[in-house]
Amino acid sequence: MISQYEKYKGIHPGIVLGRELKKRAIKQRPFALSLAEHPQTFNAITKGKRGLSTPLALKIERKLGLEEGTLVILQAYYDIQKVKEQETKHTPDLSILSKSLFWDTDINRIDWQRQYRAVIQRVFERGNENDKKEITRFYGEEKIKLALEESKTRRPYTIHKTNLSAG
Repeated sequence: MISQYEKYKGIHPGIVLGRELKKRAIKQRPFALSLAEHPQTFNAITKGKRGLSTPLALKIERKLGLEEGTLVILQAYYDIQKVKEQETKHTPDLSILSKSLFWDTDINRIDWQRQYRAVIQRVFERGNENDKKEITRFYGEEKIKLALEESKTRRPYTIHKTNLSAG
């Protein structure tokens, strides 16, 4: 890969392509049509909303005189970056959390981002200090504070006892 594109590792190749076209003063629509591609598809690629296929990448590289494989490699690096982001940021360290906290659910199916309030409330109601530290590390103090403040607005769980003195 050309060393000038090395700095674009992890960036969507369509965004790099859009910059390259702009730098060369090439309009997207005529360029897409010259490749026998739909302008809408090409636009989605340059906005980073759609992946770049290998056949299209090769056509673009030939047309622009880029080193063969440059855009394909950028697409691969982008895909790798996306997988790494998903692996690292979507779950806390489950080896730290007590198994008893989530006894009633499959811990691997928890959507940690969407269900953060319930997770935080459960950990702070029932968890030990290690559980609380890990959840605080994962979500950050601001999000913890917000979720706990929201939990105060709901009524606490209570066990209702029958009135034994009546009789």
